[in-house]
Amino acid sequence: MRFQLVSDLSPCGDQPRAIAELVEGLRRGERHQVLLGVTGSGKTFTIANVIQEVQLPTLILSHNKTLTWQLYSEFKQFFPHNLVCYWISHYDYYQPEAYLPATDTYIEKELSILKEIERYRLETLTALVSGRRDVIVVASVSAIYGLSDPAEFSQHVIQLKVGMRYPRQALIHQLIQMLYRRTSEGNTPGTFYTRGDRLYVFPPYEQKGYRISFYGPAIEGIEEIDLIRQQPQRRLSELHLYSANMFVLSPQKLEAALASIQAELEEQVRYLESLGRTEEATRLRKRTLYDIEQLRTLGFCNGVENYSRHLTGRAPGERPYTLLDYFPRPFLTVIDESHVTIPQLKAMIGGDQSRKLVLVEYGFRLPSALDNRPLRFEEFESLVDQVIYMSATPGPYEMSQTGGAFVEQVVRPTGLVDPPVHVHPMEGAIEHLIDTIRRHRSHGGRALVLTLTKKLAEEVADFLTRLQVPAAYLHSDLNAFQRVEILDKLRAGEIDVIVGVNLLREGLDLPQVSLVAILEADKEGFLRSETSLIQIAGRAARNVEGEVWLYADRVTESMQRFMRESERRRQKQLAYNAQHGIVPRTAGRIGREGAQALSGLPSADQLRDRPEAQLSPLELQVLIEETRRRMLAAAEAEEYLTAARYRDELRTLEAILTQKSLQPS
Repeated sequence: MRFQLVSDLSPCGDQPRAIAELVEGLRRGERHQVLLGVTGSGKTFTIANVIQEVQLPTLILSHNKTLTWQLYSEFKQFFPHNLVCYWISHYDYYQPEAYLPATDTYIEKELSILKEIERYRLETLTALVSGRRDVIVVASVSAIYGLSDPAEFSQHVIQLKVGMRYPRQALIHQLIQMLYRRTSEGNTPGTFYTRGDRLYVFPPYEQKGYRISFYGPAIEGIEEIDLIRQQPQRRLSELHLYSANMFVLSPQKLEAALASIQAELEEQVRYLESLGRTEEATRLRKRTLYDIEQLRTLGFCNGVENYSRHLTGRAPGERPYTLLDYFPRPFLTVIDESHVTIPQLKAMIGGDQSRKLVLVEYGFRLPSALDNRPLRFEEFESLVDQVIYMSATPGPYEMSQTGGAFVEQVVRPTGLVDPPVHVHPMEGAIEHLIDTIRRHRSHGGRALVLTLTKKLAEEVADFLTRLQVPAAYLHSDLNAFQRVEILDKLRAGEIDVIVGVNLLREGLDLPQVSLVAILEADKEGFLRSETSLIQIAGRAARNVEGEVWLYADRVTESMQRFMRESERRRQKQLAYNAQHGIVPRTAGRIGREGAQALSGLPSADQLRDRPEAQLSPLELQVLIEETRRRMLAAAEAEEYLTAARYRDELRTLEAILTQKSLQPS
């Protein structure tokens, strides 16, 4: 299938020129390009147009989970007929395994996995090995962590067709090899059960199940079934079933891997004993033999990733397989907010290796555990084909790759001008901040307040709440879904202020925000650098009433440079507005309730009261995104009947949107 961009929007402002330059560069074979786009200029829509023009599978990398979800939602709306996937770390909570020699303290690995995100990850891998090229994966930097061999994963596919000979017992055996668990009933993802001549299977990468009927050794029918009632929804002529786990091996390769692990164990035990470290040698033998037995019996063990070098057949020191290895070649990489994402990619390897070296030295892990690691940056560079770096403030690495050249997207289609910047001393800052927040609230605006610490963010949010100002804090202690929920509450008007540290800077789509307040703006450093100030101020650049207040006792060099660049962009936008007779208007994105109100669209609840056939494609997209959010929230709360109802409604709406998009205009 080809990428098909669906949108009522048309490129305008700087977008047509930026799209043309980026596409021309890709077709010329340029490996590196920089899109310098200010907040609110529509960089996401520009990239969507580029993808449609070049028709390349695309990896979009982002530096945090909140922004990754936002980008995923937007590209899902732009490309409803194509495969848009979501990839982040599936840990809600993760305490890595560690040993502290100074206190002789061993810390067991503890983790909590979000099942919904595990489904997204498996959905991504199955999409990439399916053979289709119309795939967009929106991912966090967890994309550079180790996975199984893509060649091995793609071999574990069961292809079923009605009428083909495939004995039921052979299918059961194959499902078990692919790490599906056999049960007596239920609909748990990654399980199957049998009833007479029928087999029910529930893939972990889809929110649906299948019923396979047999007549003797042949497949008589394949049906998609409702997860709750487990009744047929529609008949299928064929079905592809993929592995239930990302680490899956054939019996032959598993035995070879176990033999390799055993050989390394014996070698390392001899080495430790030669140093007189019998306690470490005994510990290593006991732990490793237990893992070997689990792998042989179950095909899996806790900490299986530490044996990834053996399981994938790699040589010592060889780079791990990652998500990038699953992409069909060639593919396009877009690095969003590259000034933050690139340093993250470079830094991932350091802390990982230092912790594991201690575990190996004291007999908790084999030396091969060091090969379960993220990519080094030079390895990442060698795996990507053509790259577009996207940021309002590109970093030195990106600019060096292009010799300082960039595609500029400063003019906003909405006509919005960079918000004015004011400075107020720290004395009396809180009183002034409260008055300013109340002034913006009186016009329906919302506010972001930036602090330097998480504790202060919580205290300020609590203080505002006690003053009857609906507020919430947002920082890294909250999981991905909690962050999305808080941002949605701000968009919906349930809260008026979010207080945070640095999660509120890059890329967040909040057109309702008309005030950005930065406390202690003169504490020069990473959080108050020129780049950070530009990014923070950008959160108020989507609202026509936007303004920025810097609370500081002096004007630092970073503040001066920030204010000069902001004024340069203001003048360029003002000149464009005057030339084209544009009156600035608040920006909005498809699928956001605040954007609906600002653009005159009905709310999702109002749209539900109208017949679906009468809705425009834009209104359908609004309703689809809202229904998807409600479905995920219900599933997370284990309200499965409600989630199933929203799922059925979602399918109906998507089918109507597909029909409308295929109709001639």
